[in-house]
Amino acid sequence: MTGTISAPADTAFVRMTGITKSFSGVHALRDVTLDVHLGEIHALVGENGAGKSTLSKVLFGVYAPDAGEVLVDGRPRHGGAAASAAQGIAMVHQELTVIPSLSVGENVLMGIEPAHGWFIDRRRLTALARTYLERVGLDVDPRRPAATLSVSGQQLVEIARALAQDARIIILDEPTSSLGPEDARRLVGLMRELRDGGHGIVLISHDLTEVLEVADRVTVLRDGRLVASDRASAFDEDALIRNMIGSDVSAVYERGDRSAQRIAPNGPALRVDGLAAPGVVSASLQVAPGEVLGVAGLVGSGRSELLAAIFGATRATAGAMELFGEPYRPRRPGDAIRAGIGLVPENRKEQGLSLDHSIQHNFELAALDALSRGPWVSRARGAELYAAYAKRLRIKAPDPGAPVATLSGGNQQKVVLGRVLATGPRVLLLDEPTRGIDVGAKAEVHRLIRELAESGLAIVMVSSVLQELLLTCDRIVVMRGGRTVGELDAASADEESVLSYAFKG
Repeated sequence: MTGTISAPADTAFVRMTGITKSFSGVHALRDVTLDVHLGEIHALVGENGAGKSTLSKVLFGVYAPDAGEVLVDGRPRHGGAAASAAQGIAMVHQELTVIPSLSVGENVLMGIEPAHGWFIDRRRLTALARTYLERVGLDVDPRRPAATLSVSGQQLVEIARALAQDARIIILDEPTSSLGPEDARRLVGLMRELRDGGHGIVLISHDLTEVLEVADRVTVLRDGRLVASDRASAFDEDALIRNMIGSDVSAVYERGDRSAQRIAPNGPALRVDGLAAPGVVSASLQVAPGEVLGVAGLVGSGRSELLAAIFGATRATAGAMELFGEPYRPRRPGDAIRAGIGLVPENRKEQGLSLDHSIQHNFELAALDALSRGPWVSRARGAELYAAYAKRLRIKAPDPGAPVATLSGGNQQKVVLGRVLATGPRVLLLDEPTRGIDVGAKAEVHRLIRELAESGLAIVMVSSVLQELLLTCDRIVVMRGGRTVGELDAASADEESVLSYAFKG
């Protein structure tokens, strides 16, 4: 499908032609043309940094294009997001914008609250909000505080807000990335209902299975350029990946020859025996230097909670741990770091990065003891630290002084990994290390995991993607109901055998 671009139809509600956008002289988009139709789900896919978010923000009016034209219902779009909203375009961002201090109903009708004289008509607000909440399938009292809603509930509130604003085109940025399987299934069903009701949906997603399941049309971006756009039925996952990264799918999931790394002669780096902690009933495992141990299980099985207990983020209540043959019982994460254990958390934006600070400063924060002389931090040594890890991890950043929030998801994940490595760990805990990053960045992270294991690190990796565990790890332990219930050799296991333990124990 590379280079194949279908001729646009004349009935597009939104037509973007020749869109070009640069930031600080770096092109984010180059001459991109996109049509969005009512009654259609149009997916945008591509690696992190390919231009998907920039294109969607040009469509929504957050960014003005440097060149090109945006037509909405045949008329040029002038102005920012407010003008887009007035023309029937809404966006649900990956970082949700629900205001927790307001009620659910106030969030739904924000900016269009019904008034009675000088005051908000609370009765009408509640009644109106309830009708929009019912349309998205959210059965909650509109007077309920928004802060009490789950992530999936907050997403539905934002979609309800879009409907209340009479949006005809709704942009959904990674809407299922933070949801469990059941909530994701419901949201996919809602997307179909909205499409069948005449709305146009622009879906940005890294989940290619989801894209092919729900989308009517798929557009692929690479390095800011449109490389393919066609009916979803014209693609399979391999074709999408080839277009996204310019190479074959085998580059994403590739098993390395790690047979020499299996068993260290001096015993395990980390041994966990009958560990109990919040969310963990009884877990046992061991991992040797140079080995990658996978942890599989369904949502709620205790995988992330096990890593939190090993790292000292939660207190173990029973069981024992040993680190290189010595008793190990951390009371806080600082104890784990000093002992030589590092954790790459599942939520990089909330737990792994200081988004308001520069890329270099994020590295400096992780290695203050090494970089400090008295009360001062050596910026020169900080620059050297960053440069070393940027080269080692292939971090793509135009300027180390730029806010880390400006990086793509894949590069943010590399910064988190680099920060942890800067503490000098001997055991590395990885919690969903490729969640929310594109296929090209996944291949990079998999390469780094193998290189780190080959350098002698003991690695424990939690992942919800079984194929990732089977092809990256040496062994896999499976958790169910807070317990480790099985162990498999990754080279001879398959998804069915892992799921058998996960479902049956």
